[in-house]
Amino acid sequence: MSLSGHLKELRNRLFWSALFLLAGSIAGWFMFDAVFAELQRPIVELSDKPGSNATINFPTVVSAFDVRLQVSIFLGVMLSSPVWLFNIWSFITPGLKKKERKYTIWFVVVAVPLFLAGVTLAWSSLPTFVQVLVGFTPEGSANVINASEYILFTLRILLVFGIAFVLPVVLVLLNFAGVITAQNILKSWRMAVFVSAVVGAIATPVAEPMAMFLLMIPLLILYFVAAGVATLHDKRLARKAASIDRELETTQAPD
Repeated sequence: MSLSGHLKELRNRLFWSALFLLAGSIAGWFMFDAVFAELQRPIVELSDKPGSNATINFPTVVSAFDVRLQVSIFLGVMLSSPVWLFNIWSFITPGLKKKERKYTIWFVVVAVPLFLAGVTLAWSSLPTFVQVLVGFTPEGSANVINASEYILFTLRILLVFGIAFVLPVVLVLLNFAGVITAQNILKSWRMAVFVSAVVGAIATPVAEPMAMFLLMIPLLILYFVAAGVATLHDKRLARKAASIDRELETTQAPD
């Protein structure tokens, strides 16, 4: 396909992705009340407890509109994700080799459930996390929370947890692409333990240390599974390279 053909295809795929994003955002606009009620539930539950005084505030005239627009666009991105992901995939697939397509499909199949698992864990941990942070408010004071900042804070937490669960899959993909080796992954085990501990501490900030430890386990298991898969891949490549070398030696050997 010529350059103009590629540009035309890119334009068409961007158009349909943007159209479905707009449709998803419009749907998100009407879903806002139900979604925002769930997002602010940790604050509402906290304000009902004796001694707690926390509320979500819209500090300017346009704040409520801004928050509604932010949430609507976020929902639009989520709702239209099958369409724009399909368009991205369809655009890059012609340039991939058969093996690269297979790796990409497996990456999506494994990464999506792991990302959703991380987001689910973050969502279930959000009330506890908010309770701990608001708990630092001095006695006799009120915690007036900016609605826009609270929404962005919540979305960041969800994304961080989701990405943390996907990182092991990214490591495997980088290994298969030849960017890093299994040895590189294993050498970074201390960083993996630290990141797992941070995620576990965020998820269970007021719980027993055992609960934090139990949350660290699945992240570390995923990390070392990724290291194991990378090790098997590196060994397979080494055997293949050794086999090719033997064939070359046999071919070049004098009669």
